[in-house]
This record gives sequence, C-alpha cells and structure tokens, in this order.
Amino acid sequence: MHYGFGGFGMILFWVVFVAAIALVVKALIGSGDKRTTREKTPLDILKDRYAAGEITRSEFEEIKHDLVERQKI
Repeated sequence: MHYGFGGFGMILFWVVFVAAIALVVKALIGSGDKRTTREKTPLDILKDRYAAGEITRSEFEEIKHDLVERQKI
C-alpha cells in the first residue's frame, strides 16, 4: 500500500526541509548584520551637518577640500 503522495511526497518533504534550513541560516546571518554598523566617515558627518543646515555651502566646500587634502597625505 502507498500512503501519502508517493514519490512526489518525498520530493516535497525534502524541498520544504531544505527551505526551512535555508531560512534558519538566513535569519542567523541576518541578525549578525544588525550588530555590525559601519562607522561614519568624516565626510559622512560633514554631509549630515550640511543637510541639517548647520553649515553653509561655502563652509561645506572648504571643509570638504580640507578633508580631501588630508587624505592625500
């Protein structure tokens, strides 16, 4: 006697099993990504300050120029 869906049932079982393992692995790896945050560079901070209106365009350009020159050293 054959129970279930036969050969198709076995294939379906393995597909679901592998998919479940993949989801668990993805969840574990994905949760690790949230803990590692990239530090902001000085240029990122400068852009944020300009976007917030804390500095003028001329101040932004001057500081940006200084940062670029400092990186060349």
